Amino acid sequence: MNGRAILNSMRAKAAPIWDKEYAHPFVQGIGDGTLAPERFKFYLRQDYIFLIDYCRVFGIAAAKARDAAMIAAFGKLLSDTSTIEMQIHRDYCAEFGISAADLEVTTPTLITHAYTRHLLSVAYSAPIVEIVAALLPCQLGYAEIAARLEREGKSGAGSMYAAWIKAYASKEFTDLAEMMVEMFASLADELSAYQARIAEENFLASSRYECLFWQMAWDQAGWPI
Repeated sequence: MNGRAILNSMRAKAAPIWDKEYAHPFVQGIGDGTLAPERFKFYLRQDYIFLIDYCRVFGIAAAKARDAAMIAAFGKLLSDTSTIEMQIHRDYCAEFGISAADLEVTTPTLITHAYTRHLLSVAYSAPIVEIVAALLPCQLGYAEIAARLEREGKSGAGSMYAAWIKAYASKEFTDLAEMMVEMFASLADELSAYQARIAEENFLASSRYECLFWQMAWDQAGWPI
């Protein structure tokens, strides 16, 4: 099985999770503009601190990259995420009255902590192909969600969420997601059946965490104890 076939198989197995994500009331509320601002504010703060660790994973991946081209690719992902994507969050936070000081004192919830520890654990302990597999559900998932919302005419209904959808459906963001897809497909060409299964497990774990992240934001859930 070649790398593209491995990716297609992973994506097919994750399809029920990704469909559940898209149907989640948080995502649909972004699409039709009805999401309660307090829920979105909770999401913004948690996603901002999630992105800090997400960037750290890109940095570790660059150190494990096989060649200069791959180092450059992860460098671009790190740069664009830490500037473009995080700036989206800073801008939104400002609109919602969330200050830089508020962001600095935000602590991760149970789900944010668990998801970032999963990504960092893979980054530190696993080969580069597994790192890419673990990262894909976030990078590709956001691009797919935003594109599908736009395709189905759910572009925020002129609400404050319209810019969020536009940003993640933009060519700049989707190009980054496609770059990661191509990177995984190339790396996965060399995988044994066992290695492909491990990559798939990381991909599915991240997919589940993505779905749980929406639910966490919807519930505005911290730690149960």
